[in-house]
Amino acid sequence: MYACVVNLMETVMKTWILALLTATALTGCGYNDFQRLDEETKSAWSEVLNQYQRRADLVPNIVATVKGEANFEQETLTKVVEARAKATAMQVTPETLNNPEALKKFQAAQGELSGALSRLMVVSERYPDLKANKGFSDLRVQLEGTENRITVARNRYIKSVQEYNVLARSFPSNLTAMAFSYQPKPAFAVGNEAAISTPPVVDFNKK
Repeated sequence: MYACVVNLMETVMKTWILALLTATALTGCGYNDFQRLDEETKSAWSEVLNQYQRRADLVPNIVATVKGEANFEQETLTKVVEARAKATAMQVTPETLNNPEALKKFQAAQGELSGALSRLMVVSERYPDLKANKGFSDLRVQLEGTENRITVARNRYIKSVQEYNVLARSFPSNLTAMAFSYQPKPAFAVGNEAAISTPPVVDFNKK
């Protein structure tokens, strides 16, 4: 009986020691860092989506205000409505973060909305009554603030992805990445979106 108890205790001790050594090895190879950085990227991405949604929610009020301006360029207004519809129709899931093609399409849709809104703001300068409209002015300030928040949120996401990818590609943490299938995450190419959203030149003297 005594021997059985001793053997049992030795087995338990060996199990605990093995578990401790495994935990230590995983920690040293970046396992815990992968968990932390993965959660950080998800949190940062959620904030990006929140700010994009905030912008999308402003669009109907902006459109409604601009519609009240006589002879406003309908083509510009239509493009804003269409771009918003396209951007909000895209299904964004957690898998989007690990799918370069899906992320690229999502980014392109948001870039189109950025471009359409930029053009709308430029064109609105041609309408004195619209510029003097207090409601439109307030919406414009809200839009500018939201665009700034989008920039901050995207930069935070980009940084978190960079940290994650460095860990996934560095030795010896890359061995942990291979063992647990932690693939590098696709980058969010803000430069491409900036090119898409560059507003066109508008001739204010054109009748």
